This record gives sequence, structure tokens and C-alpha cells, in this order.
Amino acid sequence: MPPSAGKSPVSPLPVRVMPCLDVDGGRVVKGVRFADLRDAGDPVELARAYDEAGADELVFLDITASSGNREPTYEVVRRTAEQVFIPLTVGGGVRSVQDFDRLLRGGADKVAVNTAAIERPELLSEAAERFGVQCVVLSLDVRRCQGPTRTDSGFEVTTHGGRRSGGLDALAWAQRAAELGAGELLVNSMDADGTKDGFDLELLALVRVAVSVPVIISGGAGRPRDFGPAVDAGADAVLAASVFHFGDLTIGQVKSALRADGHLVR
Repeated sequence: MPPSAGKSPVSPLPVRVMPCLDVDGGRVVKGVRFADLRDAGDPVELARAYDEAGADELVFLDITASSGNREPTYEVVRRTAEQVFIPLTVGGGVRSVQDFDRLLRGGADKVAVNTAAIERPELLSEAAERFGVQCVVLSLDVRRCQGPTRTDSGFEVTTHGGRRSGGLDALAWAQRAAELGAGELLVNSMDADGTKDGFDLELLALVRVAVSVPVIISGGAGRPRDFGPAVDAGADAVLAASVFHFGDLTIGQVKSALRADGHLVR
């Protein structure tokens, strides 16, 4: 099993810059904290454009599959995978090893799981044993504890697209998931999501200490200068959505800013 601690805060590998396609009803959408969603375009067209623009990887998340009790949108994933030549991570509605198998056969390189792994953590071990840890991504929608709810770290995991509390300490769950076989963590700050106020560096630094597997940070990117500090805090990859979809930033601008901060990029 992967070790659970001990990694240097800064990876010696090139930083990966990753757009995220949050999909609802076959369209890419983006809002603030998963609310007030705006249409951002066709996922297949956007995927092709990001591939051509120099994105290192692409994440495709059906953000209402779990809350709507739907299975993954296999056909849209297949059409998206046909248009890109970079690694593709797909999540949303994944509940079983069979879903992993079908998505990987349909063109995904990695599969992200959130709600189903919280409900049945053994899914991570089963998928890792069958497909390898490199194919298993744990997606964590994390928020600071609210009201009377408290965890040891002050952060909790949410499920169903951020709609429900998962009842878990975010750091304890991240560590356990890595031990079970998650080969990568996609950490999305629900507090920062869509705000363009910068990544949650406190959350990122705590997760980095808790696990040794690669960490993708998501939520809050707004300016070129937001990305370098995230890498300094321990991110192996930086993910953004609305700033790319609506033309605020380009992949090239982000990579130039990272280079200017002394970080290695592809």
C-alpha cells in the first residue's frame, strides 16, 4: 500500500496544469460552490481545445450523477476521449469496479470516485487491485466545518456534489484512502470553488503532510499568481475551470507564471 506520510512539500516532477470539465446534462457548467451554474460549452469541443492549448491532463466530472442517482455518462466520455491525446480522468456516478472497467475501456486513463468510496471504502482497494493504483483517484470535496459540526482538522468531506456532509474528517479520510489504494487525490475546496480568490493553501498544506501520493488542488484559481503558491504548498498538479472556460486565463499564461516562480512545467 502507498505510504501515508513523508513526502517533500515540492515535487521534483513537472507541475501538471489541468482544466476541469464539470458536466451537467451533457454540457460543461460552472458556478460558485456548485451553485448558480452557467453554461460553458460542449465538453467534446472544450476538451479538444484544451488539448491543443497544451493542457497536461484533463478532468471530466459529472457533478450531478451521484445526487441524481445516475450512472456515468459513458457516451459523452467516449466522445471526449476520442478528441484528446492527453490523460483523461473521469468521475461522477462511479459506484462499482464494473463502472471503473467500463470507463477505462471507454477511453478514460483514470477514474475518480467520491461518494461511493465514502459509502464503501473497499471500492478503492478493489479497483486498485484490479486496475492498479495509478488508475484510482479519490475526489474530495472539502469544506471547513460549519455550525456544531467539528472534526479534528477543522475540515470535513462532503458528498453528492457538495450537497451533503460526509461525516468524515478530511485529513483522516485522505490518509485512509491512500492506504486503501487511491493513487492520487483530487482535493477541491468547496469554500473557494468558483470564487477566484486563490487556492485554499491551508487545506492543501495539511493534506500534503497527511499523504505521500500525488495531490491535485482545485477551487479558487483566479489569477496567474495563484498557481505558484499552490505548488509551494505541495500541489503536484493545479486544476481550474471557470478561468479557462470563460477566457480569463490560458494554459500558456499559467505555465508562464509557474516558470517565473521557478517551477518546472511541461
